[in-house]
Amino acid sequence: MLTGFQNIGKIPELKKRIGATLLLLAVYRVGVHIPTPGINREALAAFFSAAQGTLLGLFNMFSGGALEQLSVFALGIMPYISASIILQLLTVVIPHLERLSKEGEAGRKKITQYTRYGTVVLSIIQGFGIAFGLEGMTGPGGEPVVLHPGWGFRLVTVITLTAGTAFIMWLGEQITERGIGNGISLIIFAGIVAGMPGAVVNTARLMETGEISLFKILVLLILMVAVVAFIVHMERGQRRIPVQYAKRVVGRRMYGGQSTHLPLKINTSGVIPPIFASSIIMFPATVANFIQVPWVQNVANMLMPGHWLYSVLYVGFIIFFCYFYTAIVFNPVDVADNMKKYGGFIPGIRPGRPTAEYIDKVLSRITLGGAIYVSAVCVLPTLLIQNFNVPFYFGGTALLIVVGVAMDTVGQIEAHMLTRHYEGFLKSGRIRGRR
Repeated sequence: MLTGFQNIGKIPELKKRIGATLLLLAVYRVGVHIPTPGINREALAAFFSAAQGTLLGLFNMFSGGALEQLSVFALGIMPYISASIILQLLTVVIPHLERLSKEGEAGRKKITQYTRYGTVVLSIIQGFGIAFGLEGMTGPGGEPVVLHPGWGFRLVTVITLTAGTAFIMWLGEQITERGIGNGISLIIFAGIVAGMPGAVVNTARLMETGEISLFKILVLLILMVAVVAFIVHMERGQRRIPVQYAKRVVGRRMYGGQSTHLPLKINTSGVIPPIFASSIIMFPATVANFIQVPWVQNVANMLMPGHWLYSVLYVGFIIFFCYFYTAIVFNPVDVADNMKKYGGFIPGIRPGRPTAEYIDKVLSRITLGGAIYVSAVCVLPTLLIQNFNVPFYFGGTALLIVVGVAMDTVGQIEAHMLTRHYEGFLKSGRIRGRR
């Protein structure tokens, strides 16, 4: 692996791409600390300290702490992700979008353009929501969060936050084009990883004061390494269905006749199910921060991490969305039709509808295993906080994103090295990403 890192410096283009990626990520992290005008920062920080376990805490994590400070990047990249998911869902029900998705590069560019428009619209809506919500917030001592409420503050906030999200979207596209790829994913990755140094400092402080023992720290480190290894193993796991292509004679040449396979990932849906599940369950807790009604407070307390009802609903929603989102992004009928068009077939299975039914049956079985795996990783933080008194968040959606993006990034760097006849990071084999 050390030899692989040394080879990076021998490829000028790759070194330039990595440098551009780091520079653009540094610009993003600087923007996280640029404040939005008209905010009482102390009162806002005190409000967010009580908002952990709510949608605000989830969005704050994805924004890299920008929402807690209400910086120009407070909305983060979440509007872009939401617009992308909405476009994916609409592709199934709107024929025009379905045709665009099958038109190759031109269709993808058009869908990307729609996604950008949707990002701006969602940013404006969320910006107004944040502006109106902030005007009603107060700190623990009753001091208002907004210094000068009114339409002036609202318009400035909407323009600032929308422009910040558009700039982050542009940064992500520049990282994808001029950097090492996966621009949007790397921005989310940088936002999550930015909180790790603070977690290490807090852990060291607790160990110095004797609140957490050295033995417990060692057990946690071993557990963390084991969980990360398990995630890497599961993200790379796939079920390979053998596919045989018949020989075809075109003119004087014979094509086909080779054997290949159809890879079906164990976790086809990625991190979308835990994000959806968290958003739904955290909604009552978010409402409870604004509406001081006793029964709303009781429901919110039951749906906080650590309660048995929260864990049961969380796992149930994750399993449901794993199947739902897999059905959205993977269509066995289209796969079977394409195989039949090019003369491919699964040995022992007739082409056409029987092939689609077989693929759907296999996919349904492995999706259950993937859903259980995602549920186990996402429930882990609750168990750690309850039993080990862990002073930081480990597991769940954040860990899935960090490990997955790290695998994709290393795989792309290795691909650049292999195309220029350099060895990758591992001599025994290539690092396969989630794709």
